[in-house]
Parts: sequence; structure tokens; C-alpha cells
Amino acid sequence: MDIDNCFYIGYISKSRGLKGEVQIYFEFEEYSRLDFDVLFIEIEKKLVPFFVDTVKLQQNRTGYFYLEDIDHVDKTKELLRKSVYLTNDKKPVRDPDEFYLTDLKGYIVYDKKHGELGEIIEINELPQQDIAVVQYKFKELMFPLNDDFIVEIDEEERMLHVDLPDGLIDIYE
Repeated sequence: MDIDNCFYIGYISKSRGLKGEVQIYFEFEEYSRLDFDVLFIEIEKKLVPFFVDTVKLQQNRTGYFYLEDIDHVDKTKELLRKSVYLTNDKKPVRDPDEFYLTDLKGYIVYDKKHGELGEIIEINELPQQDIAVVQYKFKELMFPLNDDFIVEIDEEERMLHVDLPDGLIDIYE
């Protein structure tokens, strides 16, 4: 398989148990919408197909996989830290009207009291909530992305207007 005909979804982070189960950490945002019948694992700069027996997706951007012919923990060692791909025809089509909080990366944040805070450089997706990371006065200011703090999202101007709780920004001063 040619890498140009595939897209990257994540990497094998570890093995689990003695029967050859592997954990994949997903860097592809919409991993729960993917079809996992065949995975392509990059081994020595070649994409090698592995047929999937079973999948258990987790909430923390991981999934546990049993792959055909990988039936013992010793056989997983060559797969650890290897990149995982799917063919391009399995990539979910995103509705242009869909907006995800992770789309806020690159937006400029304006607080109701403090004005411009800076650009969102990262969105950390945690099981409890999503956290925005903003470069603010040479520090990384972090705040939760929830309805209580978000006043307005201006997609056209790429601005996020927030009303952060008193004292939060003072921590970073």
C-alpha cells in the first residue's frame, strides 16, 4: 500500500496482556467514526496490512485491538511505537457546517474584563472537559472551554470572546 493512498490515525502505544492485544493512541480527532477492518502499520518504511479481529474504543483517545496473527505479547514488540494508517476511502467526510471545539486552535481570545489575551495554541481534550491553552505574557494560560465561560465564537474573524472567572487571569500575571 502506498502512503499517499492512506491517512494517519495514530500509533501503537503499548501491548496489553499476554494474548497480543495492542493499544492504539489516536491522533485523528474523529476516531470513533472510523471503520477498523484493516489497519496499515508502518514497518521499515512500508505499510503492512493487519486484519482486525476485535476493537474496544475508549474515551481517552485510545482503543484496544486484537489483530489477526498477533496472538502473543512477544509478537507485539515489533509493532510498538509504529504509526497506524487507514486507506483514504475510510476517512469520514465532515459536514462543512460542523464546528468542533478543537477548531478554535489559532483563534484569538478576548476576555470581557482583560481584553485580548492571545492566540489559542493548543486544545487539550481531557475526559472531563476541553482546555484551551493560550500564549499569554510569555506563559501558557489555560482555561476550560465550556458554555459558562464562552460568550461568543466569531468564526469569520477567528475570535473567541470569553468571560473568565475573577482571579483566573491573575494567576498568570
